Amino acid sequence: MVQPVLVIGTGLVGTSVGLALRAAAVRVHLRDDDQNAVVVAASRGAGEVGALDEEPEPVRLVVVAVPPAHVAEVAAAALTAHPDAVVTDVGSVKAEPLEALTGLVDRASLARYVGSHPMAGSEQSGPWAATGELFAGRAWAVVPHPGADPAAIGAVEALARTCGADVVTMSPDEHDLAVARVSHLPHLLSVLAAAQLVDAPAGHLSLSGQGLRDVTRVAGGDPSLWTQILAANAPALQGLLRGVRDDLDALLAGIHTGTAEVDAVLHRGVDGTRRIPAKHGGPSHAEAVVVVSVPDRPGELARLFADAGQSGVNVEDLRIDHDPGRPVGQVELVVQAAAADRLVEALSARGWTAHR
Repeated sequence: MVQPVLVIGTGLVGTSVGLALRAAAVRVHLRDDDQNAVVVAASRGAGEVGALDEEPEPVRLVVVAVPPAHVAEVAAAALTAHPDAVVTDVGSVKAEPLEALTGLVDRASLARYVGSHPMAGSEQSGPWAATGELFAGRAWAVVPHPGADPAAIGAVEALARTCGADVVTMSPDEHDLAVARVSHLPHLLSVLAAAQLVDAPAGHLSLSGQGLRDVTRVAGGDPSLWTQILAANAPALQGLLRGVRDDLDALLAGIHTGTAEVDAVLHRGVDGTRRIPAKHGGPSHAEAVVVVSVPDRPGELARLFADAGQSGVNVEDLRIDHDPGRPVGQVELVVQAAAADRLVEALSARGWTAHR
């Protein structure tokens, strides 16, 4: 891992990069036009502010963590100001910033730039939401262009691994289509579902359950940031949105009669969920949900987790759905299908109300 590192932009991702690098004893400096943000990031231990001149060595790596509309200009300025440094950005779109950057710097400088994108984030934003564990076990796309220096590519790969991420290498165009499919389109569909709640009567919303919360969770992201992301990745998104439009037309035309087209859309949805990789990568495996009624009082979740651990069954995921009007929550424990009955039996023997 080359150092020292300069992180430009101290929002959620930039501050999290700083925290992860500092945990690995990497020297980090922070810069941001928002002085409040950079002070908060520094106070949390993500790096130092205003100490670049005191460094015995020049900056070796610059991480640009600014909104998509500013990536190219900030990266170009970093390449010029730090001639010994590799420059990467952590934005969610790669082809458009690369094209803009190509027109701002010479070929030799461009060779020191390698785009990247950690596939980690949150609907929350800002340095207070940052964590050094944000990237642990997550994919980090390293996106070199044809003229990138191999040493620069290696430096960005080392950055990703030092932050705890798994490196995935792809071209800029391939990356943009991939994130349009697995991130940008799901965000838009979440937004569309949430937008239908704005004028809903309060009585309708009182029926809300965990399914609605799951679908709409990411719709709470910053609209100004997402406007930039969608505009930058419009070419990749347009084809996917046309596919969604075709499926919507099939649903509108056949939803009353249950036509074969509607059935086909529903089955493709099931098939699509089966293609999502398992939590540690690789092919997905059959899972089952064990539902447990948990009193809504301190200590009950800890007791449930302890009893589940005693069963010897690994919990792959969990969700909590509160039961309106009752002091009880429904905890959904996701486990491998073959272990579900064993978990139900073990929890029932310990006094829990559990079922598949």
